[in-house]
Amino acid sequence: MLLRLPTSVSEAQQCLAEGAVPIGGATLVWATWQRDGFPELAMSLRNLPEATVLEPEALGAAVVLHRIDDRVPGVLRGAAGSVGTGAVRRTATVGGNIVGSSLRCLLPAALVLDARATVLGPDGTYGTDLAEVVAKRHLLLGLRWRTPLASGYRKQPAEAGGPPPLVVATAVHADDDGRRHLRVAVRDGYEVLDATVACDGGTGEAVGALEGTDVGTLPSGALDVVREQVADILRPLAGR
Repeated sequence: MLLRLPTSVSEAQQCLAEGAVPIGGATLVWATWQRDGFPELAMSLRNLPEATVLEPEALGAAVVLHRIDDRVPGVLRGAAGSVGTGAVRRTATVGGNIVGSSLRCLLPAALVLDARATVLGPDGTYGTDLAEVVAKRHLLLGLRWRTPLASGYRKQPAEAGGPPPLVVATAVHADDDGRRHLRVAVRDGYEVLDATVACDGGTGEAVGALEGTDVGTLPSGALDVVREQVADILRPLAGR
């Protein structure tokens, strides 16, 4: 297998045109390749500046999970820190987790940040939403968002080898008029549900509004966790 390491977007486009397979950290594909055979040409984005950004409002797709620190919102730090073992986090990348993984532990966090994705296609880079990235498995270059007022992440305990653990991500944003709204994303099994509601009226009003969205269709146990997480994020903001 020949591994290409492009240092510019134009080089990455050329690699794609030549049929290079993007590999991220290769944590999800290595065993399959060992069994079924390796591709002739692969590509890593680890030397591409656009894919290695780590800033308060931007995160590159080639950033490995263990590097995600307090430069980004807490919801992203919590999500990254919950993935696998330390050895996995030193190899797995943001892009591989969101696009390549069936669990997508970072996806709920990115959704509540209302993150926009930059992807690379045959005609160059462009911005799109996360739903399109996941559905069409685009080559992700990075994410950008606006810093929230507060954010949080909770992953419920689960037995190894069992069903995926419940994940609840939350973030509070303020619009240009100062009104606050709460974004919630929940991974229940392999499905991710998300919703946005007003939250200036406090926890009770926000939870009541959420129960009228897709999030309200969750099983009662999962809804209880959502209510607890909403209370935890809104309580410190009361009166501010």
